[in-house]
Amino acid sequence: MVARGALVLGLVIAGRGVGGAPPQPDASAATAGDGVYWYADQDRPAPPLPASKPLRVRIPSIGVDAPLTALSLDRAGTLRPPPEEQRNLAGWYAGGTAPGSAGPAIVAGHVDNAHGPAVFYALGSLQQGATVDVLRADHRTAVFVVDRVQVFTKDAFPDKLVYGPTPLAALRLITCGGGYRRGQGYLGNVVVFAHLASRPAD
Repeated sequence: MVARGALVLGLVIAGRGVGGAPPQPDASAATAGDGVYWYADQDRPAPPLPASKPLRVRIPSIGVDAPLTALSLDRAGTLRPPPEEQRNLAGWYAGGTAPGSAGPAIVAGHVDNAHGPAVFYALGSLQQGATVDVLRADHRTAVFVVDRVQVFTKDAFPDKLVYGPTPLAALRLITCGGGYRRGQGYLGNVVVFAHLASRPAD
């Protein structure tokens, strides 16, 4: 069910192409091969945490500090996006993994709206090794380290790679990307792959 909702995510979280082209990942910096995880010694994966509701996401390197709202699927199995009019709001798929628990947690946000850049506008500029902090209801902060950032076209979205099961506590941040075409919207999705690390929050 997670995969079905995620597969159409790019069609639902539609951008407006307002405020200039958002930054996109550097294709040459993508991890080679099929491996998803990368880490330095100090950022080796930490054991998964018990499930707890996520409250806020912070990405210091790109200035993101936003509340999280729970997202669900509609009757067609499509993920309902965060309200478009709230530019500084991201959402997590509450029917899947909670950030910090074992498996891939899904956090999505708009790249822009009718008024300009939105919460995940700069997501494509994230670099390997950057941190993503998720503040949780249990008063713990789950610190994730970015493994890779890639952009995928909507017709070639690798659902198994992005949403497939993993024994690690993993995080997937998703927004629109891949260029914008009037009448079609954004042509793809930017996806950030990250893993739960043992480093403390800043």
